[in-house]
Amino acid sequence: MIRFGDGDHLLLVLEALSNPHRLKIIAVLSEGRQYVSELARALEMSRPLLYLHLQKLEEANLVTSNLEILESGKSAKFYMLHPFQFEMSERLIRELAPTLTMKKKK
Repeated sequence: MIRFGDGDHLLLVLEALSNPHRLKIIAVLSEGRQYVSELARALEMSRPLLYLHLQKLEEANLVTSNLEILESGKSAKFYMLHPFQFEMSERLIRELAPTLTMKKKK
């Protein structure tokens, strides 16, 4: 279960989940960890575009990554899904709304 520290964290998660490419990434990673090239092939997406989407998911703490050395000696960055669940309700919004900082995106 995701515990939102504040309204900005809630918005970060909702923004990360509001993109169909990121939802597809989550669907693939829900089956197990994958390295970037493998994930890009599975999603038929360029690696630069994939990295942009993965960055958004990492910022929201929905996925995590680590660099590993393969048997071939090459390094590969693996991504894993943090299992998550949250309930969206008017109560949650009421509790977190006062903590919104209204920061502008960069």
